[in-house]
Amino acid sequence: MIEHEEPSIIELDLKKIAWQNIIMTVSLMIGLIFLNGWIHKVFELNFSLLSILLFIAYYIILIVLHEIFHLIGFMIFGKVPFRSLDYGVNLKMGVAYATTKEPICNKAMKKALLLPFWTTGVIPAAFGLYFNSTMLVVLGAWLIAGAVGDFAMYFALRKYPNTYWVKDDPDFPRLYLYKNKTY
Repeated sequence: MIEHEEPSIIELDLKKIAWQNIIMTVSLMIGLIFLNGWIHKVFELNFSLLSILLFIAYYIILIVLHEIFHLIGFMIFGKVPFRSLDYGVNLKMGVAYATTKEPICNKAMKKALLLPFWTTGVIPAAFGLYFNSTMLVVLGAWLIAGAVGDFAMYFALRKYPNTYWVKDDPDFPRLYLYKNKTY
């Protein structure tokens, strides 16, 4: 057991993140729709009630998968046990979350933060561009932009050595950083 040390704290500004998310969502959506049209030489958007309902269902599924991929990242990169994981939705803050009760090293936390960006954002967008699917392109744009909070934490963590230990706050968008692993 090591002596208690005062942690460095990273705390996200949810209002700032929300505005960044809106700007990124709109920008990526427009950009990827135009890129898709340029690639396939077809610029048409078709909407129906069914396509809107499918979009909503796929979006909810991908949000759930986004959080599951954080949990997978904690286990694979941070080597934490399954029993230390927690996930859910904080309705008061309007966010879905995934967390671990165990501290993990900074290097592993950065990987776990970005894993969902690739799996639930970039991959659907790439499939949408390949298959000329506006729905997948837009879903990808929304999920890429939805990772803006993960990127904010990632860039804040880059200021600290990879050997630091990161403890996720279970209730707030806040990380505690320690030079040594604490229990």
